[in-house]
Amino acid sequence: MARVLTPRAEDFPRWYQDVIAKAELADNGPVRGTMVIRPTGYAIWERMVDEMDARIKAAGSQNAYFPLFIPESYLRREAEHVEGFSPELAVVTHGGGKQLSEPVVVRPTSETVIGEFMAKWVSSYRDLPLLLNQWANVVRWELRPRVFLRTSEFLWQEGHTAHATEADARAYARRILHDVYEDFMVNILAIPVVVGRKTARERFAGATNTYTLEGMMGDGKALQMGTSHELGQNFAKAFQIEYSSREGGRELAWTTSWGSSTRMLGGMIMCHGDDNGLRVPPQAAAVQAVVTVVKDGDQVLATANKLRDALSDAGVRVILDDRVDTPFGRRAVDAELKGYPVRVEVGPRDLGQGNVTLVTRYNGTKTPLPLDQAVDAVTAALHTAQESLLTEARTRREENTAEVSTVDEAIEASGAGWARLPWSAVGVEGENKANQQGVTVRCLTREDGTVPDSEDEPGLVAYLARAY
Repeated sequence: MARVLTPRAEDFPRWYQDVIAKAELADNGPVRGTMVIRPTGYAIWERMVDEMDARIKAAGSQNAYFPLFIPESYLRREAEHVEGFSPELAVVTHGGGKQLSEPVVVRPTSETVIGEFMAKWVSSYRDLPLLLNQWANVVRWELRPRVFLRTSEFLWQEGHTAHATEADARAYARRILHDVYEDFMVNILAIPVVVGRKTARERFAGATNTYTLEGMMGDGKALQMGTSHELGQNFAKAFQIEYSSREGGRELAWTTSWGSSTRMLGGMIMCHGDDNGLRVPPQAAAVQAVVTVVKDGDQVLATANKLRDALSDAGVRVILDDRVDTPFGRRAVDAELKGYPVRVEVGPRDLGQGNVTLVTRYNGTKTPLPLDQAVDAVTAALHTAQESLLTEARTRREENTAEVSTVDEAIEASGAGWARLPWSAVGVEGENKANQQGVTVRCLTREDGTVPDSEDEPGLVAYLARAY
């Protein structure tokens, strides 16, 4: 496999690019910074969408769709917001062969356009909370693109909600943080995330609070997997999102926004991949098992088809690989590269003894077993693989997170992993010092790991790291 992929230990970024190319996940688009997501990669993204969408709807949000183009004047209504996004904006000045009377921005995010319609749709406390989500593409002009991690156009979901009180908005932002994002990332992607609060410096433009989920990648760097924001009344003031209260007065709403993107796919690759390619957690896998015909033989294809159907009936997402005109070794390497969690090899020699061979991707074991035990063995192997990948990732994070006491020690530790130290030992000055060395405060948590209400709480812990 070393001839197929650059070893991770030798050059992790190159390995990442190799995996994306060799596993046929994506390709670079014709415009710099864009990407083409190939069927193998898109099938995994669809699994992510299905799991996330179910959780979002369980939290009470409804899906809608808003325009790709936003009038430039909308963004300028919230000064901090437009200032934060200004370097990343793609602006359209001509359409239909004529100069536009007002430039339009290709959405980098939709707080402003959705705020305009929230103001239109909300008139009474009875209209609140208004809980919206959209699955869409957005554009943020990227100077240093990397497929899935940072591209000028990417796919995501963005939620936007309006509430009658600050307490209700905060509770909902945190519900999304934990019940949607954390649950999905831990139990589907098998990525143990540190859930915390961003510092004022790292806060989303226009937000009053930003909550984040940080995952450790295979090289020890951090990746922001998703964020949930309290927007206070900033956008409500800018767009006049007002409602009549129970008491008959006019009140400003409190809003939130939250999002996760195809960056999660990049995170899954970098968290679980090895020198043989992808290792897709079974819960996230579009293909959980491949029944592979090793070569033609008496009853081999018929048996493989029956096994495929039995696995499907057992709820396994399974495909049949009967391409016997393609060398078996090449097909085995392809399955490893694409990270299919389980492969069941059916060949005339094993079948003559009533056996098949079970191959598990996460640890590479090959186990002969009786044909009539194959379905139970596959389902058990999928469960074990899911739990093992999560345990492995959690162990790696714990072993590569250093307990330190100074910013200088944190900067040094960030060369190999994360650093954990008291926030009181960092502060604004320490954060600036770390930033100058390419190290950021990823998040703040309480000592017990819970999310603080304020960065001024005593006894907070800061996580510092280099990040993608």
